[in-house]
Amino acid sequence: MVEEVSRAKKAEREQRLAQRPEWRLQRQVPPGLTDVSALPTSQLTPREREIVHLDATALAEAVRARRYTSVEVLKAYCHVATIAQDLTNCLTEVFFDEGLRRAQELDRHLEETGEVVGPLHGVPVSIKDHILVKGHDTATGYAAWAFRTVAEKDAVAVDILRTAGAVIYVKTANPQTLLAIETNNNIYGRTLNPYNRSLTPGGSSGGESALIAVHGSPLGIGTDIGGSIRIPAAYTGLYGLKGSVGRMPHAGLMGSHDGMDAIIGALGPIATSARDLALFCRVMLQQEPWLVEPPLLEIPWKQDVAEGAGLPERLTFAILWDDGVVAPHPPILDALKRARDALLAAGHDVITWEPLDHKEAWDLILKLYFLDGGEEYRQVLEHDPPVPQTEWILSQVPNGGKPFTVAETFRINLEREAFRARVLAHWNAAKARTATGRHVDAVLSPVAASLAPRHDMTRWWGYTSYWNLMDYPAAVFPVGRFRAAGHKPAQLPQGVVHVGDPRSERERVVRAEWDPETYDNIPVSLQLIGRRLNEERLLGILGKVEEALRFQDQQ
Repeated sequence: MVEEVSRAKKAEREQRLAQRPEWRLQRQVPPGLTDVSALPTSQLTPREREIVHLDATALAEAVRARRYTSVEVLKAYCHVATIAQDLTNCLTEVFFDEGLRRAQELDRHLEETGEVVGPLHGVPVSIKDHILVKGHDTATGYAAWAFRTVAEKDAVAVDILRTAGAVIYVKTANPQTLLAIETNNNIYGRTLNPYNRSLTPGGSSGGESALIAVHGSPLGIGTDIGGSIRIPAAYTGLYGLKGSVGRMPHAGLMGSHDGMDAIIGALGPIATSARDLALFCRVMLQQEPWLVEPPLLEIPWKQDVAEGAGLPERLTFAILWDDGVVAPHPPILDALKRARDALLAAGHDVITWEPLDHKEAWDLILKLYFLDGGEEYRQVLEHDPPVPQTEWILSQVPNGGKPFTVAETFRINLEREAFRARVLAHWNAAKARTATGRHVDAVLSPVAASLAPRHDMTRWWGYTSYWNLMDYPAAVFPVGRFRAAGHKPAQLPQGVVHVGDPRSERERVVRAEWDPETYDNIPVSLQLIGRRLNEERLLGILGKVEEALRFQDQQ
């Protein structure tokens, strides 16, 4: 059954891609070629290349100014997306013709009225597979759901995007179960990192990251319940934002554990610029989604705050160097040291964030993920063999694989709230160590313990899941590429990173993966964490961090 479903879904996708042979790569690519990041744009005209290298903000402005039509914009992205799929296996549902019809409507509207329909007029946006798009399948990485989950309506976020003028044209790969930081399932197979196809693009929004990284989409929607926006963005050199629950629309997603609200994921953007993160949020909240989705908080977007209004000249940062569970690989520590030096040079205050109970946080979030003992996953996977990352996460199901009772669930919820109170107090207490005498404005942290790892070698996502447990907003941003040649690890402040024997088998495996050659040319990214429901302030602070890094690079 699984093989039949896989063949049918792949054939359906190929039939749609084959309708535009001119968009296929016109050269053979050796299977052993690992870095294919430049190939998807290699056949574009100079004008098309200009289009796909714009961020969504600039693209919307260019279409509004009639520098480009919506149709030519979409054709350029479809061309790149076709090649990206052939090289990285990033797409699931392909509906270029539907997108082109909408682009034609948008061009007619602008021609006839002189007005755009909204702030994303003519901007292509890619959608993660488990998010509902009307008329298209929502297999969500499960063979059992393929062909049986055609959406009858759009997710709230997709509906808002259409209202804003966005053009929806593809859906992108997510892993079996969604509860994975790699992207692999039995329908489509494995999605590859375009910078090195022997490495993962992350998950669970790995189709989005692979596509956007090679300019096959200017902006995409992911979701994140443990790092699934932030890690794919980090592994491919993009920007990603996980907000606090209740800020961004979340209704209209397929997935296991619908109705479970002990731990909730967040929908958010993956983009090529920090300002596009704010653009996405602004578009979402301008439509007042709380009027159609009851759990959402009525907190309008404050764009001036996202641009830095109200921030003090001197900010206070706390750097998490090592979470006490798995020490990061050298390129990540190098990036933290570089950021620290840049922030100090810019006049900001920087202290060390003392890690607090990160292993305990992982054990707790596992309970919240698996309140039913993993039963729903096992049922859906009855005839769909678990891929390696599914096996890995299911091997950690707590409570002996039995569901927690109602009374036990109540106690786990109390444990979650006690943990949140403890970390909040820890954040507040850090004020005593700041030179400014002010609270810490943001925590600067690794996104993961390594750069994009080899396939099936993910062993720790506690650097991201910790902040899901806290429900704190977190943004990921790129700081460059790792170069193996002549690499010398930075000199770090004394005592901030564990250097002795591995503290666990998990750390031993991750440490053993370190080999400079493996990660040559792979993006390096960092994570910035703010206080709950302070997404705008977080993006304003991110602007100051990037400003300090840019100034340092110019020296």
